[in-house]
Amino acid sequence: MPSFIVLLGPPGVGKGTQAKILSERTGLAHISSGELFRENIKDQTELGKLAQTYMTKGDLVPDDVTIAMIRERLSRPNAEKGAILDGFPRNPAQAPVLDVILKDFGGSVDAVPFINAKDDVLIARLGGRWTCRANGHVFNVKSNPPKVAGRCDFDGSELYQRDDDKAETVKRRIQVYLDQTSPLISHYRQQGKLIEIDGTQSIEQVAGTLMDALKKYSS
Repeated sequence: MPSFIVLLGPPGVGKGTQAKILSERTGLAHISSGELFRENIKDQTELGKLAQTYMTKGDLVPDDVTIAMIRERLSRPNAEKGAILDGFPRNPAQAPVLDVILKDFGGSVDAVPFINAKDDVLIARLGGRWTCRANGHVFNVKSNPPKVAGRCDFDGSELYQRDDDKAETVKRRIQVYLDQTSPLISHYRQQGKLIEIDGTQSIEQVAGTLMDALKKYSS
């Protein structure tokens, strides 16, 4: 039976970094809704073109388009063992939809690690975050700096600061998270699937705590 993990946490807490580490250590596919959008738009798939029509108008992409992308991604061979979902579901309304999708793939949400940190920590982290242009690798000038300033360690491409990582938008992103996504915490806590993780630890400490928690949870 495949295993599915939903990773929750506010912007800047390191979900993407931890999802990648977790994917490497468990063999489960890492499915980031943000990267999935960028991939579909870059490859000009039918779903990508459809999403772009909304985004260019400044409208939110409808749930059914996002859901179709998630379903397609789960159908790929490297997701046969299961997946770590990063960025979906975003709100309580999407949670039962995910349950239906996962049932079609012979599984269900097994555990929901919730990585958390206080607002001041998140703001400091996001303000120092830089992303590589070629493949989206993420660095932080404080906690995870590149070996060469302004260049990606993995592909040598230029690092840039995304608009949504700039100080003026960071507080808004955290507020949107609190309004829309944090109710999922209560949803999964009620189901007994929530695992709370202290996100103020170092990257390796969070990864270790996460793996230990998942082992205990599955034992």
